[in-house]
Amino acid sequence: MKIGWMQAPAKINLALHVTGQRDDGYHLIETLAVFADIGDRIGVRAAASDCFAVTGPEAAALANEAPETNLVIRARELMRAIATGAGKEAPPVSLTLEKALPAGAGIGGGSADAAATLHALMAAWSCESLAATVAEQAVTLGADVPMCLLSRPLVARGIGEDVQAVGNVPALHIILANPRLHVATPAVFSALAQKRNPPLALEDAASLRTPREWAGWLAAKTRNDLEAPSIELAPEIGACLDALRATPALMVRMSGSGATCFGVYASGADAASAAATLLQQHPDWWIKACMTGPSPMERA
Repeated sequence: MKIGWMQAPAKINLALHVTGQRDDGYHLIETLAVFADIGDRIGVRAAASDCFAVTGPEAAALANEAPETNLVIRARELMRAIATGAGKEAPPVSLTLEKALPAGAGIGGGSADAAATLHALMAAWSCESLAATVAEQAVTLGADVPMCLLSRPLVARGIGEDVQAVGNVPALHIILANPRLHVATPAVFSALAQKRNPPLALEDAASLRTPREWAGWLAAKTRNDLEAPSIELAPEIGACLDALRATPALMVRMSGSGATCFGVYASGADAASAAATLLQQHPDWWIKACMTGPSPMERA
């Protein structure tokens, strides 16, 4: 059995357009997402029986959660069903979730943990040949899990299950800021007045290359349709956006359904300096400077 740690990187929705609603109530989206060099981690080791532990600086937020409801456990059960269904052995494992991201923060979190668990167990149980089946069934764990399974610049459509890699996104220097509050995603969608909005015009982004070009296009041509209803429910999100706008950010927006907001910066030095200033002004917020992974063709 292959044991070790698997990264569960934070997901950042650079743009999120709500384009409709299905008859079953699920909202249709188009989102452009990237993944950061910070996040949770999933640890895997052999065990006599299945067990699960949560550690890390943000573990307390999950202290009252029933373990069987955690997406790590649900991902283990899905991976075991896929493995045994294909005639593979899936022996007991000890799983550790090292929680570094705030829970319910609109930056992947549980979905990233589930995706990392699937990757880790595919390796631990020598099931890499089942990757296509895992990718097909990942959406049963949550709409964001297929995105997190890919964890590279992408556009996702439908309810999040239709995922396509984007080839020209550079690495971005970003600050993530969360005013330490949780906004329930269903409540945000319920507060959204207009359910059918224009989709992303990604064809207009085909020639973009630099972070400054991408930030300009994102600010001028894209939206997060959930930002306004989230601010209505939690005005602190508006204050977080204003605080980021007071820094030398190239553009500022909320990620997902909130409450994490982000700013894109021209350099790592700009982001680090702005993060230090924000932490002085708001020591009770969760604030991190990070870098997102580029599209493979954009790697130096």
